Amino acid sequence: MSEDLTGKVAIVTGGGDGIGKRVSERLAQAGASVVIADVNEAGGKAVAASLGDKGAFKRTDVSSQDQIRELMAFTKEKFGRLDILVNNAGIGVERHPTLFEHDFADWHKVMDINVLGVMAATRDGAKLMAETGGGSIVNISSIGGMGASAGNWIYQLSKSCVALFSKSAALELGPYGVRVNCIAPGNIETDILARNFAGDLTGAAREERMNKLRSFLINRQPIQRQGVTDDIAEAILYYVSDRSSYVTGTLLPVDGGQVAGPFNPPGSNSLKSIMGEE
Repeated sequence: MSEDLTGKVAIVTGGGDGIGKRVSERLAQAGASVVIADVNEAGGKAVAASLGDKGAFKRTDVSSQDQIRELMAFTKEKFGRLDILVNNAGIGVERHPTLFEHDFADWHKVMDINVLGVMAATRDGAKLMAETGGGSIVNISSIGGMGASAGNWIYQLSKSCVALFSKSAALELGPYGVRVNCIAPGNIETDILARNFAGDLTGAAREERMNKLRSFLINRQPIQRQGVTDDIAEAILYYVSDRSSYVTGTLLPVDGGQVAGPFNPPGSNSLKSIMGEE
């Protein structure tokens, strides 16, 4: 078995930057043709152009089921099939220190993008895959969706929904040859991380908080380095290749070991001190 994706066709939602950009590049390097689906037209078109004949861009707001259906139709018309779907598009929200302070104003926006978008794309993507014997779907959750913690209420709930939905979809779609797995990134530096923990700051104050956050997160994990987008891309490559042909319904943390158990070196800062809440 190999990671050669020659002849395969992939869709990566949120492929215009961050994790999605690197995933798109890595899949193309392995031989796949990749449709970049994003509301970020400049970024998405740039990534698609960088892939040459293997790339295409389709502006897609994943909160719209109509646009998801249009994305699938575009992919079939452009490349004739679908073998790989990476549901990466997602948004974060500003963190609220206490439940009492939260007005849940972002509820519908976050759930429509982070949950409905994943569910609808999985449904419609699996239909295309079933036409040609199956395929692989990878949904991006978060370690924030794997356990309880305070302050990031809606985002964490949305990501826990993604994880449970992925397992449920794996049960239903297996007979059609469609595998569904889920990755939970942790401490991967992206715009979502900055928005979640420093969305209320700008300039030097924002960078100072992010530097403290980086140090805090690394000190909580046994693998003592910052996670990068390549770490997620390589995990996805495993899931969409023949090497994982007997794997479905799993949730894989890619997090330097954060969720394995407590790891708090002496002298480490608390998250509340970083956020200025104590």
